[in-house]
Amino acid sequence: MEKRKMVITHKLEQDQIELIKNVIPGWELIVSKDKEIYLEHAKDAEIIAGWKKGLEEYCLTSESKLKWLQTWSAGIDSLPLETLRANQITLTSANGVHAYPISETIFAFMLGLTRKIHTYVKNQQAKTWHHAHMGLEMHEKTIGIIGVGEIGKETAKIAKAFGMTVLGVRNSGRPVDYVDEMYTPDQLDLLLPKCDYIVVTLPHTKETHHLFGAEQFNQMKNSAFFINIGRGEIVVEEELITALQEGTIAGAGLDVFETEPLTAQSPLWEMQNVIITPHTSGSTEHYNKRVIENILIPNLKDYLAGKTPTINLVDFSKGY
Repeated sequence: MEKRKMVITHKLEQDQIELIKNVIPGWELIVSKDKEIYLEHAKDAEIIAGWKKGLEEYCLTSESKLKWLQTWSAGIDSLPLETLRANQITLTSANGVHAYPISETIFAFMLGLTRKIHTYVKNQQAKTWHHAHMGLEMHEKTIGIIGVGEIGKETAKIAKAFGMTVLGVRNSGRPVDYVDEMYTPDQLDLLLPKCDYIVVTLPHTKETHHLFGAEQFNQMKNSAFFINIGRGEIVVEEELITALQEGTIAGAGLDVFETEPLTAQSPLWEMQNVIITPHTSGSTEHYNKRVIENILIPNLKDYLAGKTPTINLVDFSKGY
């Protein structure tokens, strides 16, 4: 009898592999980031963990055995969602695994811009002793978190340590711990003028595409900072650049961009009121451990019990 097969397209430590093997005794488990190896087994895999470009033609055909795809990332906008949906593939994401590292990056941006750390680093490199007109504080200011999921919740929790007023946006409008006022997406114009910091943690969907443009930046305080760790396509980048150049907003911390890598010609590189990171806000030493222990294995146990995996189950109609 042919063994059931699971393919993981990432390099894992041996103890992590053993954890997974213990849940699926009798299965064939392929763990490799080598394209030649994982593609060789993709057509026969019932479960794939970690989506890679090129898998589509191997595991989304009429002959393939794929039933469930567990992504290794929170974002799913680059996946062939319509094909997965048409083939009735269960899809679960790694949403939530980034809550600690991304919330840390958010506050690194906020503190860096507020206390001009990025300016002082440049001054240090030039051996320049200059005050840089620094005088802002972050304590007791107002933060607007656009997308109160796991990352947003952790950000709200940390914000309270700074005595901040926390405003949030989520589709349901339901209240969440540490968020003082919750809004729905159609109330964004009510929230933006109140905030000293706007933090975007949304996924990229049809509804969030170009959610932030000139109109939204004009609604913000000219002393406000804009932080985006969601997806670059949520922002009309040229209109953000204009807002920064004209002083419509005070500055920005950006981890994501409409085109990645960010082109060398982008004015964002040279702006004194911008901090740039190369889509690394979710990077962490604990990434694989959290995906495996908090998401993959609990979902795998449900799958083996004949249940649909429930942790981060993607709703195709919503796109997340």
